Amino acid sequence: MNYSKNLLGQVQANLDTFCDKQRSDFEAISEDLIPVVDYTQSLLEGGKRFRALFCYWAWKAALNDSSYHQSEQEINESEMAIAGIAASLEMFHAAALVHDDLLDQSDTRRGAPAIHKRFESLHKDKQWAGSPERFGVAGSVLVGDLMLGWSSEIFGNALLHSPNREIESACRDEFSLMRVEVMAGQYLDVLEENAATTRPVKEGVGRAEKVILYKTAKYSIEAPLRIGASFAGADQATLNSFTQFGIPLGIAFQLRDDILGVFGDPSVTGKPAGDDLREGKRTVLVALTLEALTERSPSMADSFEELLTSRELDTQQIAFMQKLIQESGALEKTERMIIELGDRSLEALQSSNLEENAKAELKALALKVVNRDA
Repeated sequence: MNYSKNLLGQVQANLDTFCDKQRSDFEAISEDLIPVVDYTQSLLEGGKRFRALFCYWAWKAALNDSSYHQSEQEINESEMAIAGIAASLEMFHAAALVHDDLLDQSDTRRGAPAIHKRFESLHKDKQWAGSPERFGVAGSVLVGDLMLGWSSEIFGNALLHSPNREIESACRDEFSLMRVEVMAGQYLDVLEENAATTRPVKEGVGRAEKVILYKTAKYSIEAPLRIGASFAGADQATLNSFTQFGIPLGIAFQLRDDILGVFGDPSVTGKPAGDDLREGKRTVLVALTLEALTERSPSMADSFEELLTSRELDTQQIAFMQKLIQESGALEKTERMIIELGDRSLEALQSSNLEENAKAELKALALKVVNRDA
């Protein structure tokens, strides 16, 4: 039986059922609200579903190692509930994407217009008064906030089927921590984009790594693992093993994303080439480039910095910055970091006492994370 495929089918069905219910409720208030749900549901139809899969396989991996032994009936009920938990993580992720695209002023997501651009187009098509751009901002803020609320609702409904109150409480604690940490990371990311020029270049890599840890690594990999394991009743030692596996993998995941944001194929990534440079993203890749250029050629570092902060780059300027990143050695160093972090993650997984079949699935997921091209 293909458990991953079955899970993803249940997750999509849960999300579709939930959105259909919201559309009906919203339409009863006003037909003008229908785009709010339609744009949400459209965004939820894509994606790699890594968070859902890591959550599910952590649950499976921790079941046999749990001090709380569930009956066959309880496990069957938990199987349905974990799909709801996984769906809530996908809703939360989509909400974060809505806000992230708005903060970065990124026009596309998965090859389609970002949510704020969809509201902007709606305004233009209807020839409404006022600014289409401001309407787009307002619409995306509200949709992102709404999706955050919906993720909590789906999560709470799934936890109604928790085996016991202790497990329910542990899952809620992990979910709450995830929400706080990703917001902290998001703010640090925005801060770095605006304050980096006033701070020491030699500290840029460390600051970028902290952003990665809180904005991506914890919420994309560690939190889904710990939430899934908590739903199985995992003890602290087991949870710690998932952290040791998840954190380096989550950092590698974002480092790969940083490379794709500069050198990725638009037809595969769904984003324009060099989009991270155009948005002025202060990634580890960029920090390594500036650090190397500052040591070798301060004038070239100044040129790179000036282009990075301009936010209006043409194709030739993007190509020039890509060349500097490669020649500085930053690209090669980032690739080495991904390999080292991936190896550390897999070593932690291998040395854990988790169920073997689930470990194999988690290993396969980890390899996809570090070797992906989108």
